[in-house]
Amino acid sequence: MLQQMRTVAKSRVASVFLGLLALSFGVWGIADIFRGNTDTSIATIGSEKIDPDTFQRDYRNFLRGQSTEAGHEITPEEARAKGLDHQALETTLSRDAIDQLVVSYGLRATDAQVSSAIRAVSAFRGPLGSFDHETFLYRIENAGFTENSFVDVERHDIARDQLLVAVHAGFALPPGYTRLLFDYADQQRAAEYVAVPRSAAGTPPQPSDAELVAYIHSHAVQFSTPEYRDVTYAVAGPQDVMSQVHVTDAELQQQYELQKDQYQVPEKRDVEQITFPDAASAKASRAKIDAGTSFDTLAQQRGLKTADVSLGAVVQADLGKERGTATFALPVGGVTQPIKSTFGWVMLHVTKITPGVSKSFADVKDSLRKDVMTELATAKLTDVSNAFDDASAGGATLAAAATRAGMRVVHIPAVDRNGLTPEGTKAALPATPDFRAQLQKSDVGEEGDPFPSADGNVYVIKVNGVTPPKLKPLDAVRAPAVAAWTANWETRRLTQIAGRLVREATADKSLSGIAAQLHASVQSTGALKHNSTSPALPPKLIRSLFDSPPGAVVSAPAPHGEGLLIARVTGVAQPPAPMENPLFFRFARSVSDDGADDFVSTLAMAARARLGVTINQSQVDRITGG
Repeated sequence: MLQQMRTVAKSRVASVFLGLLALSFGVWGIADIFRGNTDTSIATIGSEKIDPDTFQRDYRNFLRGQSTEAGHEITPEEARAKGLDHQALETTLSRDAIDQLVVSYGLRATDAQVSSAIRAVSAFRGPLGSFDHETFLYRIENAGFTENSFVDVERHDIARDQLLVAVHAGFALPPGYTRLLFDYADQQRAAEYVAVPRSAAGTPPQPSDAELVAYIHSHAVQFSTPEYRDVTYAVAGPQDVMSQVHVTDAELQQQYELQKDQYQVPEKRDVEQITFPDAASAKASRAKIDAGTSFDTLAQQRGLKTADVSLGAVVQADLGKERGTATFALPVGGVTQPIKSTFGWVMLHVTKITPGVSKSFADVKDSLRKDVMTELATAKLTDVSNAFDDASAGGATLAAAATRAGMRVVHIPAVDRNGLTPEGTKAALPATPDFRAQLQKSDVGEEGDPFPSADGNVYVIKVNGVTPPKLKPLDAVRAPAVAAWTANWETRRLTQIAGRLVREATADKSLSGIAAQLHASVQSTGALKHNSTSPALPPKLIRSLFDSPPGAVVSAPAPHGEGLLIARVTGVAQPPAPMENPLFFRFARSVSDDGADDFVSTLAMAARARLGVTINQSQVDRITGG
């Protein structure tokens, strides 16, 4: 489609037609012609409208991130099923509302702050390790930004953080509330259970062909061939343009100097320090050290905690001349003599030594050359992409444009979304997930634009055709269909049995009666916690035990499809909260962070309520594929 548009757009007739079309849109308005409404924004918050192009860019980047985490491309259908479209819209609305609140408070980011933040992004560094404007443009354009739009987004982010950090930082839930939550999380329960074997369902009947056909049709995905795509793609990597880049020894020396902090790393030591008010007390403490008292014991005797004495990891220059010289002359565990410092007398204790690193230019020259050459070659791929675009815009086919641009062409007659051919072998596809994602969302017959991949290569994809999924005939899937139908019958039968056994055990307030029926024994779980794991107890059963009152009877499928488990809660214990346990303090910090997040969400919702929000759902659906 893109290729056809490029070709048609060159004709004189097309130019006249497009000119008249543009004039009609200018007079009547695009939306008026088709919908009678010129508002194409996706939403209005207060007096500000959210541009559809901005939301489309953000939604596309959001799905890219979600697809990378999932390890496969998330289709529009899957995104809607998971509510990702709603999540993205809510994030956009809340962000815009907060931004308006930020403006009303007069918070803003300076040019210096924005510039510093952008220059600090590692992805924007060029071949020589410093910020590179061309690399910056290349990266942001692939994410759908112009330079001005990216700077504007960064400026808003920095200004917004000024407000959100103030709301979030230092927040702590009340101790009593934290203790209550910790008690719930730390609660222990015990239960008894009886295993119901799969054989209790009885002998399943032999399904008829009609039943199997009905089952196959109701589980079509399981019994169909996958969709296959006929794919042609062009690829170029750093190795393809390596011969076109060169680096001199002088440039390598310059790069070495820029990265010198990686090659010349001074020795570091983890150091503790105790400060004394006068020389006499310092010398008395040193005498205790000489007599065998440990530095930790000495600190405890003076009422000091680890945080009070720790200086962290330091280099010699951090300690000044006298303290640095004395401290860096000691072995691990050594303690200095008393030293006069600016704030009194001190003794320092070495707890760890991290050796320094010293590599000369000659030591790293070869590896540095390889790294720089790879960076330069990667940057050169921009020229390859531009050359392909120029050739394609001139009417060249994908194969011809790729040849002119110096790209390799690969053709795969049939491949499914898992990268397999109809024979079940792996197709010659790149392993990187972003290539697979781009392949799945490519339209049939449309030649895509060049795009960089996480593997360092540049690709262009064209899907020549699609073979849709096809339901397999009964004779081809009879054995797996019979096995699946039988397993389904057994599961439904076991569910009925479990319902009856749970009712009986609940009435008896014991599992002994149903154990006798099953000729099985009653087993004990021992102490369980919310996050307990056991090869004999599925997570669903453990959750049910904690969601039920003492004495309740619950059921759940046994592990590995071995039947069912009927369990009864026999005891609940609440250990006292370990107030001095670091786990409790980490828990308190975690739930306080969650509470702070809720405050930020509440702030956003309050701002949205005050400003008023109107959503153009048809525009949202158009962008998200609804």
